[in-house]
Amino acid sequence: MFAKTVLDNGIRILSAEMPDTRSVSLGIWVENGSRHESHHQNGISHFIEHLLFKGTERRTAAQIAEEMDAVGGVLNAFTAKEYTCYYAKVLDEHLTLAIDLLTDVFLHSAFDPEEIERERSVILQEISQSEDTPDDYVHDLFNLDFFKDHPLGRPICGEAATVLNLHREDFLKFVEDRYLPGRVVVSCAGHLRHEGLVREMERRLGTVQNTESKIQNLKSKIEDSPRLHSGVFQHRKPLEQVHLCLGVAGVRQSHPLRYAAYALNTILGGGMSSRLFQEVREKRGRAYSVYSFMASYKDVGYVGTYAGTSLEWAEEVVELILKEMKRLAAGEVSEEELERTKNQLIGNMILGLETSDSWMSHIAKNEIYFGKAISLEDIAQGVRSVTRNDIIELAGSIFKTEEMGLTLLGDFEKRTLSLSLSA
Repeated sequence: MFAKTVLDNGIRILSAEMPDTRSVSLGIWVENGSRHESHHQNGISHFIEHLLFKGTERRTAAQIAEEMDAVGGVLNAFTAKEYTCYYAKVLDEHLTLAIDLLTDVFLHSAFDPEEIERERSVILQEISQSEDTPDDYVHDLFNLDFFKDHPLGRPICGEAATVLNLHREDFLKFVEDRYLPGRVVVSCAGHLRHEGLVREMERRLGTVQNTESKIQNLKSKIEDSPRLHSGVFQHRKPLEQVHLCLGVAGVRQSHPLRYAAYALNTILGGGMSSRLFQEVREKRGRAYSVYSFMASYKDVGYVGTYAGTSLEWAEEVVELILKEMKRLAAGEVSEEELERTKNQLIGNMILGLETSDSWMSHIAKNEIYFGKAISLEDIAQGVRSVTRNDIIELAGSIFKTEEMGLTLLGDFEKRTLSLSLSA
């Protein structure tokens, strides 16, 4: 089902053939994200992601959109902390068009000065919108508090000050330095043949110069692993609710206990049957939205919880979250609860991988973090192998109040909160 070919210049071509579907999803991934930016560059990866669709040597921005709309396809991109992806989803008969469009924007974008200024305004609005959405904004603040000055803590979109100071020559230099063949993964899933995909990609991307020495130099300059910061961080904003994130160091992407971490996160706050949802919302009615989440990178990760509650109940909600963490660390996990969690994880995974675009992302991320394809069977086996002792060991090692970070966003002028993570 999986296939991989490495071009002479180092570009990796991955595919997952899905003969029973009519769609094909194609992505060009670059192992470069906001983590790889200096402070004054914060937001440049995301800005470039926008600009690549704003015209090439052959096509205007309108023509790019029209060609994809004409076949009912999707053309888009996203930037993360450690990678950027440009992707298209089309019917199988239009795969050649998708390849032509994506490689054109990837290699021949014009970076027109007028388009840069227009898109700068769009991104500034995007930043403002995020800051006006407190349940999203509190996650950005948590990252800034938890990682401090490390690039992993900075917002992917950047800040208004940094976005305003980025210019055309900055974008061109960043692409030249970072968009290197050895850091590029082409991922394709759906109704296709791997050999045909490789031929098309070789024709369009095979001539891109191999710069292995530059890649090694980049690796030596990548920021060290971050130091995580504990404590309580309050951010004032006139809101009706208090939005909070409470987090602690977790596991990296390739950690041997990653499957145990998935299960632990799910038990704690991963769904309507989770402990946090049942205890905080269903039993006590102290929050409409409450959940836990994980973030894992190449060398570090964290487990976090989110809740939106009233100023009056914020202290109680924090105490309830801490209580559930302590129960897990103390070993209060039944075999029945663990078995139900495993089935939930496996079911969610299989249902989430029913489309070509989800498989396209799946095989690309596995290449980036593991250097190989990982089958559904291997992942399911990893989940099934998690034991109760694994959960207790992991919970005991990470749920330490002295190492937790708590970020709160709300109108603290109305009432002063008295919060202690040792409660």
